[in-house]
Amino acid sequence: MRLGIPVERRDGETRVAATPETVKKLVAAKHEVLVEAGAGIQS
Repeated sequence: MRLGIPVERRDGETRVAATPETVKKLVAAKHEVLVEAGAGIQS
């Protein structure tokens, strides 16, 4: 399954919908994870 993690667009919101550990688990389970460029920069 292909999963996308977008950058949050709301003013003042800097969180990302996935942690690095969660992404590692998803990849280990053979999922493809696409993270939008810039996600987490301001977190």
